[in-house]
Amino acid sequence: RFDQVRPIPLSIAGVLGRTEHAKMGKQASKQARTDREDPMARTAAAPGVAQTPALRNAARVLRLAHEDGPITRAELTRRTGLNRSTTLTLVGELVELGLVHEDVPGTGSTSAGVGRPSPVVRASAEVVAVAVTVEVDAVTVALVGLDGSVRTRAVAASESAPTAAEAVETIAGLLDELIAGEGPPTRIAGIGVAVPGTVRVEDGVVRYAPHLGWHDEPIARPLAERTGLPVRAANDANSGAWAERLYGSGRGVDDLIYLNGGASGIGGGVISAARPLSGADGYAGELGHTFVAANGVRCHCGAVGCLETEASRDALVAAAGVASDDPSALAAALAQRRPEVERVVDRQVTALATALRNAIHTVNPEVVVLGGFLGVLLGHVGNRIEAEVRAQSMAAVTERLRIAPAALGADVLLRGAAELGFRDLLRDPTAARLRPATAAPAATAPAASAAAPSTTLTSGRDDAAEEARTA
Repeated sequence: RFDQVRPIPLSIAGVLGRTEHAKMGKQASKQARTDREDPMARTAAAPGVAQTPALRNAARVLRLAHEDGPITRAELTRRTGLNRSTTLTLVGELVELGLVHEDVPGTGSTSAGVGRPSPVVRASAEVVAVAVTVEVDAVTVALVGLDGSVRTRAVAASESAPTAAEAVETIAGLLDELIAGEGPPTRIAGIGVAVPGTVRVEDGVVRYAPHLGWHDEPIARPLAERTGLPVRAANDANSGAWAERLYGSGRGVDDLIYLNGGASGIGGGVISAARPLSGADGYAGELGHTFVAANGVRCHCGAVGCLETEASRDALVAAAGVASDDPSALAAALAQRRPEVERVVDRQVTALATALRNAIHTVNPEVVVLGGFLGVLLGHVGNRIEAEVRAQSMAAVTERLRIAPAALGADVLLRGAAELGFRDLLRDPTAARLRPATAAPAATAPAASAAAPSTTLTSGRDDAAEEARTA
């Protein structure tokens, strides 16, 4: 059962207390630089847990192994500013907890002696997050390892958009299938759900997902009660923006805009000063509803001339005569440059350039990342979008600008959702509770307590604004 919880022992603080006390003064001068390199190093511990320097450093080491691994122990020492003995102890504790593995290059050994190459630290593939994406035509569930590997996935296609209750049952069923087919034992950190709509991140309520037809629908709590696992939900494009910043075309970039074009329209996410731009309630980044055409089509949101009505995947694939879920076929059709298709391309490029001009003057990003059909469109027109943006923008704002396709491809939203599932573990490796990968309780089984911190999403505004995601 998911609720057979095996707590991780809290031992790092005791082991490192003396060392960290002696080093606090020395490390203070290095902290600002380290925080710039690893903005998540500033992340608070899980709610209700006091974050000591030792716990913070354990989280930093695990996060570096997760985001930048495989990484040598020597590089961990350099990146964190810790001394070698402290890094050795931290890595040893994380190995004992089953969160990382360590080996010496070329030997496969799990230990290292004096004079050997610096051991390589790898995040565990056996510790997974359940990554979920909900679209109008499909629900996808994947098990994503702490090492970033997408271990396995399952998709449930549908003719119509699921209700929130149907989505919960579909997710639980797909998760059962994945667990049943898993080979080596896995432990689950949590579930992350990416939804194409405005999501209140504090409690995972979908305020409005127009393409799904959801209004004020809770998703995190019912799914937590159904599976017995902790659940976090967020806007899909914001999750994708964070994934591209960590692992894709925006890797290492502190200021970027991400736009994703899919079955549910165009979603946007913004990273500013290495932080997801959240807003008061987590609704920032709705760039699909940027105004681009005074004489445009009325949008489902009630406005006229929104980006996602003027640059629509459905309109483009209809003109190209290809299936809506086949980006390769769309790219091949665009390459034919048929006049009737190019007219649609022209209109969509103009609308996209206008929306990006507005966003760029507001955010001043270094990179704009385009995903979904927008990435295909970018590949077709080359530097034309960037040229049109520059022509409409103040020169200084676009001096360093580049526009690139999403590097994570079809996995971008899954990788972003997985970061939601790993979030508590990455904040405090010693306090998170990992569940064995076993089948979910039946739908008729008694629900888990709605107030149980292990099965619900509760967070304040500062918590919600922290790392990977936000609606």
